[in-house]
Amino acid sequence: MRGDEIVKRGRRLNQADIADRLGISVSTVSRALANEAGISPAVRQDVQELARTLGYRSKRVGSTLANRRALAFVPLGSATSGLSGFYFGIVEGMRTAALHAGLALDVRLINEASLSVEAIKKDVAENGATGLLLAGIDAADELVAWCAAEDLPVVLVNGSDPQMRLSSVSPANFYGAQAATRRLLEAGHRKLLHFTQELRPTIAQRRRGFESAAKAAGAEAIVLNNLEVSAAEFAARLVGGAYDVTGLFLWNDIVAVQVLEAINRAGQTGRYSIVGFDDLPIASLATPRLSTMHVDREAIGEAAIRLLRQQMEGDRAVQQLELGVRAVDGGTIQRAK
Repeated sequence: MRGDEIVKRGRRLNQADIADRLGISVSTVSRALANEAGISPAVRQDVQELARTLGYRSKRVGSTLANRRALAFVPLGSATSGLSGFYFGIVEGMRTAALHAGLALDVRLINEASLSVEAIKKDVAENGATGLLLAGIDAADELVAWCAAEDLPVVLVNGSDPQMRLSSVSPANFYGAQAATRRLLEAGHRKLLHFTQELRPTIAQRRRGFESAAKAAGAEAIVLNNLEVSAAEFAARLVGGAYDVTGLFLWNDIVAVQVLEAINRAGQTGRYSIVGFDDLPIASLATPRLSTMHVDREAIGEAAIRLLRQQMEGDRAVQQLELGVRAVDGGTIQRAK
């Protein structure tokens, strides 16, 4: 009997339902949910995964979560710059999900320049945190080692760990970038340029998605990054005719709008087709409205809390969760001439 069928029949899910589905004893289910010794990791994982699927919440797990605290770090620069809309949505999603789960959540803005493992250790100790959320922060080896030694659950939010040591939640950067690039290709553009940054694994996935789509279509593709040339200098060179391209995919909406404004000021509106990424509020304020890819930021925050809860409940399998993105129409994609 499915969990929703049990609820429809007017009774609550119980451990016997889980035991019946898995063909094990009720006592085994109880011990697995309580993370007691003597239960194999495979059985514990099966029980806890089925409990979540059916919507079962044991009193013991609930009370345990109620006594736990999550600490979320958000980069100060990202929270107060043009990216503030992005991380505001993520934080709101985390707060909503934590409140619903009865999990205490403390959000801290941290200056990237002073970010250190020692600073994180200090805040974790002072807060009494039993779980850590790192928003837009890539975990250093030292931090990963310390969290493992302390048995501290950690989730990267809008991040990823290429070494697969930490769980993470992020937009589908590779496939989203592929889709963004295909929008230019479908408009007939075959001379493309991607302006990006090289600092984070998540953004590197957008570059890979661009290159993959361009290669599949046999299109000419140029990649520039902000270590080679600043966004302002890139925009100036672009309107000066330095690049023989017609379609532009920018790594995020902030840069896309900067480039769009430079094009408009140069009297070249419509000369280039432009696609951004993230669907930040600034995209809707641009003239014309920026064509971009929507990232559900609240859903990222909510998913991060779900992953952290699973770890707090004993499921330590590393999960790299990607949330799909969707195209947002605007006025910055024209048919190639």
